[in-house]
Amino acid sequence: MTTTLFEPFTLRSLTIPNRIWMAAMCQYSAAPDGEQAGVPNDWHFTHLATRATGGTGLIITEATAVSPEGRISPYDLGIWNDTQVEAFRRITAFLTSQGTVPGIQLAHAGRKASTERTWVGAAPIAPGEQHGWTPVAPSAVAFREAATTPEELTTEQIAGIVREFADAARRALDAGFQVAEVHGAHGYLVHQFLSPHTNRRTDGYGGDFAGRTRFALEVVDAVRAVWPHDLPVFFRISATDWLSENADDDREGWTGDDTVRLAKELQARGVDLMDVSTGGIVLDAKIVDAPGYQVPFAERVRNETGMPVAAVGLITEPDQAQAIVGSGRADAVLLGRELLRDPYWARHAATASGGKVTTPVQYHRS
Repeated sequence: MTTTLFEPFTLRSLTIPNRIWMAAMCQYSAAPDGEQAGVPNDWHFTHLATRATGGTGLIITEATAVSPEGRISPYDLGIWNDTQVEAFRRITAFLTSQGTVPGIQLAHAGRKASTERTWVGAAPIAPGEQHGWTPVAPSAVAFREAATTPEELTTEQIAGIVREFADAARRALDAGFQVAEVHGAHGYLVHQFLSPHTNRRTDGYGGDFAGRTRFALEVVDAVRAVWPHDLPVFFRISATDWLSENADDDREGWTGDDTVRLAKELQARGVDLMDVSTGGIVLDAKIVDAPGYQVPFAERVRNETGMPVAAVGLITEPDQAQAIVGSGRADAVLLGRELLRDPYWARHAATASGGKVTTPVQYHRS
């Protein structure tokens, strides 16, 4: 096996040591309220640090909320205050010491906010219940039948959230992160604006493609304006809602064509890489769920725009990952559940293929 997976990859002035990266995965393990709300703790440190010692080239934190109301659950991480910044510094310093690049995913959950943790059912938490609040969204359309109907955002509130993304990016830089990723996927707020299924607005933030993409572009512009020129900005996209691909589903959704069109605009605004996923806007989408099923969407963006991309989705084996990167279908792979199962996946893949990852000095033996 050749070892393209273990070749460095440079974006702007930042060189990532290999093409094996960790995708953002929510841990729902922060304090839900008080001074420690949204603050990373020992669990988050161990979760991220272990994958760094395992040789992962880039690690992206879980969806990190730009405001308390932007959390998916009350137990999410946040980056809206200085206490969170200080706690993140411990994590980013350790990742950097291991040769791993620390990245942060900046997020707002929109209508999918105020829910319980996944292992207790992810049930909606009503505004009157403990730790609950009223979600906001581009339109007053609930995510599911049992969920709280979100409040439709005013244009003034939209502008405020754009500022929150910029403020969060400033704090992320202060916390030691070297990559900022805007979360525009999986049915969260940015995606809700993009998709015609959830965006029913008739003002300048809705309607046609230009209106529905306006919020995403304003967020990117705000983040890019405060993020250093020599460091990269990523954008995570759901390349499709899996609605238009289904001939039996007459609901209108975001499509692969839309993704390519948006990618060109993001690239012109200084986004350096698109992290290409799918789905999340509805619960009942019929998804073609097979190994590497999302890779063709990443490949299309790369081929039609020249924009660097990372591929995700049921990538589990080293030879599979190598085939994706080595053939030019993507510039890197982002692993999720496989890195939960094996934090040392990159190290094991290097051993199997003749590649090389950084080994902690404590593990060296003369």
